[in-house]
Amino acid sequence: MPRALITGITGQDGAYLSQLLTDKGYDVFGMARRTSTGGFQDGRLRWLGIADKVKIVDGDLTDLSSVIRLVQGIEADEVYNLGAQSFVGTSWDQPLVTAQVTAVGVTNMLEAVRLVRPQARFYQASSSEMYGLIQEAHQTEKTPFYPRSPYAVAKLYGHWITVNYRESYGMYACSGILFNHESPLRGIEFVTRKVTDAVARIKLGLQDKLFLGNIDAKRDWGHARDYVRAMWMMLQHERADDYVVATGRTTTVRHMCELAFAHVNLKIEDHLVVDPKLFRPAEVDVLLGDPAKAKAVLGWSPEITLEEMIVEMVDADLARLTTK
Repeated sequence: MPRALITGITGQDGAYLSQLLTDKGYDVFGMARRTSTGGFQDGRLRWLGIADKVKIVDGDLTDLSSVIRLVQGIEADEVYNLGAQSFVGTSWDQPLVTAQVTAVGVTNMLEAVRLVRPQARFYQASSSEMYGLIQEAHQTEKTPFYPRSPYAVAKLYGHWITVNYRESYGMYACSGILFNHESPLRGIEFVTRKVTDAVARIKLGLQDKLFLGNIDAKRDWGHARDYVRAMWMMLQHERADDYVVATGRTTTVRHMCELAFAHVNLKIEDHLVVDPKLFRPAEVDVLLGDPAKAKAVLGWSPEITLEEMIVEMVDADLARLTTK
């Protein structure tokens, strides 16, 4: 039975990746940082019905000694580093925390693997936010980066330190440059889930307005279930490399909202309000990934459309709120 260690097990991607790996017969360990107030939050794992199939272990990406102990004790065949301070907006308010977790934390994981489990295959969750002020209309693995937030800068460090360890130490280390990927498990602070939750609340009469910032921003949105499949496929290939994971289709926030409102027979103009206070200090206006390399080398392609994903998310939020 192969063993996998996943950091960020409590997040959207960690939960879906855990489901994928347990279905494939893996013994899955999830690293979680416990707090004195909330403890370990396994809501996403429970939502997928796999909470009892994953072994949770204490650890902290900012504490190298704890990471070394975990990697040494678990003896994982595959290590997926998904843990991060992953909300772009928060990174302006907490730039140092973002740097410590999202940037330096990657080095801690790589160093632990190098020292005590060098034969393990390592996956780093890079981000399309690294492209920022885009230098090419379609972003590929060779497109220059121009990060526009503390989060994106931290992710860029994590990306390049992974490349550096691969080339310097011969480690099997991959980076997946994932474009926006969503699901019913997405955090409420992210725009897609903010929209689908608000649409559900408006439909149920629990609120009347949805307040957003830059609704003309364009994103390449896919489903997290498709994207964690790409992560796993990267680590199965004979050679470690970096891959863009995207749909190759860009859509405005406005159109995404229109899809959500239309699903419950509501008019967007009756409820959507643009709030200038919600604009970011530095905007990323357009992201559009080119997944040609992942398709050609790995045989990966997305299976779930944006329209199907938004319907799934709205329906899930309607069910959650109705149950409450």
